[in-house]
Amino acid sequence: MVSLQLKGRTVVVTGAGQGAAEARLLVEAGARVIATDLAADMPAGLAGLPSSSAGSLVYRQLDVSDASGWSELAQWIQSEGWQVDGLVNNAGITQRSRLLDASVADLQKVYEVNVAGSLLGIQALAPLMGSGTSIVNVGSVAGLTAHYPVAYTASKWALRGLSQVAAMELGPRGIRVNTIHPGFIETPMTAGAKPEFRQATLAETPLGRTGSAEEVAAVVLFLLSPVSSFVTGAEIPVDGGQTSHGGAKSVSDALR
Repeated sequence: MVSLQLKGRTVVVTGAGQGAAEARLLVEAGARVIATDLAADMPAGLAGLPSSSAGSLVYRQLDVSDASGWSELAQWIQSEGWQVDGLVNNAGITQRSRLLDASVADLQKVYEVNVAGSLLGIQALAPLMGSGTSIVNVGSVAGLTAHYPVAYTASKWALRGLSQVAAMELGPRGIRVNTIHPGFIETPMTAGAKPEFRQATLAETPLGRTGSAEEVAAVVLFLLSPVSSFVTGAEIPVDGGQTSHGGAKSVSDALR
C-alpha cells in the first residue's frame, strides 16, 4: 500500500526558512533529513525538532552557490553509507529592484542562489539517487506571472526551465523532478514585505489569506513520497489561487 511515510529514506533540504517546516514534517514522516543553510550552527528554526520513532535530523552548513560545498556534502553522504532519496531545493533570496533600477549585478546575485544553486545540487546529488527518488524545486508565483521584482522573477522563471530539463533527462533513471510555486507564505523572507504589498496580494488571493510554511511542506511531502510516483515535470501552485486569474498587474500597480 502506498503511503506518505518516508521511513528509511534520506532527504536533503536546503534553506532553513521555509525549509525548517519541510524538515520538521519529513522527520515526522520517518525520513533522515539533512538540513542545510549558510549558518555554521543549526538555525533556531531547526532547533527543538520533534523526535520521531523513525526520522532524524542532521544539520550541515552549505552555501548552495558554492560547487565545492555541494561536492563536500555529497562525499560526506557517501562516507556515511547513505544514498539520497530526495532533494528539496528550497534555498532562495530576493531582490526587490524594479525593471529600470535593477542592475546586471542584481540579476547575477539572485541567479547564483535561486538557479545555479539548484543546478549544483542536482549535479552533485543525482549520482547518489536511484530509481524511485524525487527532486522538488521550490519556485514562486513570481515564476508564473509578471511579478514586479525583476531579478527574483527572472530567476524563478529560469528555475522552471531547469526543472523541466531535469525531469526530462533524469526521468529514464527513475528520478522524478517537480516544481512547487508558493504564493505569499509567512516566512522570514516575506516578513520585511511592505504593508502595501501584503494588502494588494491578499486582495488578489481568492482564499483571502496568507499561507503557512506547513502548507507548503505538505505538498513537498506528497511529491517526495511514493504516493506521487507517476508525477514528474509538474508545476504546482501553492498560492491560495493567486495565479489562477492573472492578477499580478494590480499587485505591481499598487506599489508605484
